Amino acid sequence: MPTYLVPAEPVDVEEIIKNSQFITRLRNVASVEAAKGFIKELNQRYPDATHHCWAYIVGDPKATTLLGCSDDGEPSGTAGKPMLNVLQHSHIGDVVAVCTRYYGGTKLGTGGLTRAYGGGVKLAMESIVTKQKIEFKALSFNLDYSQLKDCEHLLKDFQSENYSVDYQTQIIVKIDIAHEQVDTFKQALENKFKGQIEWNTI
Repeated sequence: MPTYLVPAEPVDVEEIIKNSQFITRLRNVASVEAAKGFIKELNQRYPDATHHCWAYIVGDPKATTLLGCSDDGEPSGTAGKPMLNVLQHSHIGDVVAVCTRYYGGTKLGTGGLTRAYGGGVKLAMESIVTKQKIEFKALSFNLDYSQLKDCEHLLKDFQSENYSVDYQTQIIVKIDIAHEQVDTFKQALENKFKGQIEWNTI
């Protein structure tokens, strides 16, 4: 499963164009629901804004079909699509961009709006910090008490998170392993304990 770049930190940038204020915000979102939740939150927090235009890409930017954009009342095609276009060319996934506009009394025209909204996302992208998105797979297995120390030592060679241990008659280990390392990890564990591992279904 391929890894891809995602935003590591929130980004907020602001521009004044012909007296209109444009505030562009980028956030890391792991789902479409999270993207829509952030858009809704801004609409509720800043109800006095003239527009909250947005675009998002959820998942691997080279493969995903989870895309969305909205002009939020601006002339059709002048806000959401230019914003989405910039996101698509950035090759960053799990990202939502919302551009909040406070109208300043001077109309920008369709070309001006396209440049303003697309430009806001470009400006935000200039200061974005990214990190690798790693897909994890949840695993669970049983160990004897005497095997735990060796298992924990073995784990240091793998990318993992959410490690938990339940002390029953045997020890029940639950852990998320980086997707591309799952088979190698299973094999290493089996080799270490000579096939005595009991795997649990999750």
